[in-house]
Amino acid sequence: MSTSSTRAVRAGRRTVDIHRPDKVLFPGDGITKADLAGYYHSIAPFMLPQLRGRPLMLERHPDGIDGPRFMQKDTPAGYPDWVHRVTVPKEGGTVTHTVCDDTATLLHLADQACVTLHRWQSRAGRPDHPDRMVFDLDPPADDFAAVRRAAHHLGELLDALGLPSALMTTGSRGLHVIVPLDGHSTFDDVRAFARDVADTLAAAHPDELTTAARKQARGDRLYLDIQRNGYAQTAVAPYSVRARPGAPVATPLRWDQLDDPATHARRWTVTTVADQARSTPWDGSKLRPRALGPARRRLDALR
Repeated sequence: MSTSSTRAVRAGRRTVDIHRPDKVLFPGDGITKADLAGYYHSIAPFMLPQLRGRPLMLERHPDGIDGPRFMQKDTPAGYPDWVHRVTVPKEGGTVTHTVCDDTATLLHLADQACVTLHRWQSRAGRPDHPDRMVFDLDPPADDFAAVRRAAHHLGELLDALGLPSALMTTGSRGLHVIVPLDGHSTFDDVRAFARDVADTLAAAHPDELTTAARKQARGDRLYLDIQRNGYAQTAVAPYSVRARPGAPVATPLRWDQLDDPATHARRWTVTTVADQARSTPWDGSKLRPRALGPARRRLDALR
């Protein structure tokens, strides 16, 4: 099949060209670049609120998921001028990240074979102050039962600290537990707090959980990864496609779905996630952002 054509897709006031739309990106599934663009076009109403105003790291697979992977921070000079950018400090200089604020940008990224979007925990206007805290529950093998247990332990502790949390499958092996913050704390404060939460949890369940960064030290315990809470660190964005067979999607879910036997890290894919997205699992005042100060005092009292 020819992959030399261009397909124009309307997105709001703009028209975005998808080049080589028949290029197969997921060989085992026959999913093409046009299919990827179509998915991101359809999921945009649910995904964009999770992306707007946030610097992104882009995971590109120009030759498909079996080819080389490129992790792109700097926005290339050839991107359209209507694609939003933000320049933020880095050690020894600055870096200009892409910011995805609209459907046209999402389609342009799909045209660039950006399969997965990874977002900062802070917004462009206040890059030093995160408004998300992320715990990555990373099992030693493809063991979702261990992920379920760890999520329940963590959710119970966060509830005791007065911090409502949300769940998201990673589309890979584990879950992210996400805590909305009011944006007043620094990255150093958030990361230190997350580390203390993880240490407290691992001490309470030493046979199941660990905070050991070295894989050799973990054994068969689940790793409570808090490293995504540092400045310029990223986590997979909600509704992003993962570069794995079947095109699984990082998917928000409700806590009451965690124990559903059908739930696992790759349960939802580009062809099945729409109904789950429409159920708006993260809606509600329960998830309003919280300050870390009261939670820190409760945690110190517990410890």
